[in-house]
Amino acid sequence: MKHAHAGTPYRVPPEPSRLPAILLAVAVHAVLLAFLWIGISWHNHVPVAVEAEVWDMKAEAAAPIPPPREAEPEPEPASTPPPKVVEQPVEKPAEQPDIALELEKKRKEEKLRKERELAEEKAREDARLKELAKKEAEKKKAEELAKLEKKKAEELAKKEADKKKADELAKKEAEKKEKAEKLAKAKHEAAEAAKREQLRKEDLQRMMAAAGSGGTGTAAKSSAPHADSSYVAAITAKVKSNTYYGGSTDVPGNPSVEFRVEQLPTGEIISVRKTRSSGNPIFDDAVEKGINKASPLPKKKDGTVERSLVIEFKMKDVT
Repeated sequence: MKHAHAGTPYRVPPEPSRLPAILLAVAVHAVLLAFLWIGISWHNHVPVAVEAEVWDMKAEAAAPIPPPREAEPEPEPASTPPPKVVEQPVEKPAEQPDIALELEKKRKEEKLRKERELAEEKAREDARLKELAKKEAEKKKAEELAKLEKKKAEELAKKEADKKKADELAKKEAEKKEKAEKLAKAKHEAAEAAKREQLRKEDLQRMMAAAGSGGTGTAAKSSAPHADSSYVAAITAKVKSNTYYGGSTDVPGNPSVEFRVEQLPTGEIISVRKTRSSGNPIFDDAVEKGINKASPLPKKKDGTVERSLVIEFKMKDVT
């Protein structure tokens, strides 16, 4: 039987023709009948031994017939007995092997052998088909699993792409917002700087006017016996431009605060110490922060600085 190759559909083999088997059975039965007929004919033709007595009829007819006797009844002649047949024992032929039974036995054995081979072949074919079906099922299951894994991977990749896109969009929005905030802050700082610069110019003009008229106003005093008025005015103007007081100025009088400032030859401030309070901690803190922000302080025309300065600010002169 030809086997189907793997990967090709199974085709049921055609049932073998029964004509050869029928012809073989007819031939076997014909041979069997011939043997039986020959055997029977051979036994019936065995000669049978027969014994018989022969009577000579001529001798009896030639003898003279005696005259009949009167007064005496003639006795009836005895009947002639039939010939005696002696049956001889028939010899029984020697027992012959039962050819028909042998042939029938062989035929049955051959039939059983073929049936067994067919059953084994069918079992092997069924096992092969079962194995093919199992492999096909496993292949189909593997393909479905691969499709499922591919679908999950595609969904995961899509989610990652969407998340990345959302992150990039959020990042751009944050950068845009940060840029806007920086721009707004820069504009605010520029406005504040312009405002401070304008206030500084106004204060400088007022201080110069006050110095010319002999007034005190807001001042920076040097520890040296003769301080350069332009040097003091520059320091006062820079400190005031960096001082921002947002508190109320609706107070009696014009309270002032005084600080002692120590600086390096480069103008860098190394210490700021409050020597007199204005009574308003918010105003004092604002002036102290303005002094620190003004570092480094301006220098004199000759490039030198006063190592120690006393800076005094009045509330209504700062605002």
